Amino acid sequence: MAITFTETAATRVREQLAKRGSDVPLRLGVEHSGCSGWKYIVDYGDKTGPDDQFFEVAGLTIVIDPKSLPLLAGSRIDLIMDGLKEKFVFDNPNAASSCGCGESFTV
Repeated sequence: MAITFTETAATRVREQLAKRGSDVPLRLGVEHSGCSGWKYIVDYGDKTGPDDQFFEVAGLTIVIDPKSLPLLAGSRIDLIMDGLKEKFVFDNPNAASSCGCGESFTV
């Protein structure tokens, strides 16, 4: 499974993880929500389950639950900064469409 990060996104994640402690992975996932059906989850991986999968990507440890794996496979994650606002943006080849605000997607 190939998930990639732009250097900008990877740098920001490393900075945030360093604040929490070096052993904390980044959790990526999806859950049913939003106006298109699925929404992305980006969080600290403080709690992990026995079926979670771990990956090394761009010098980061990523943890993903089995339900989310096929929906995130091949995604490229970028960080968009606009003034004081910033957000992670997923370029997901599995998404057939996304809502107008870009917060959720359909497969």
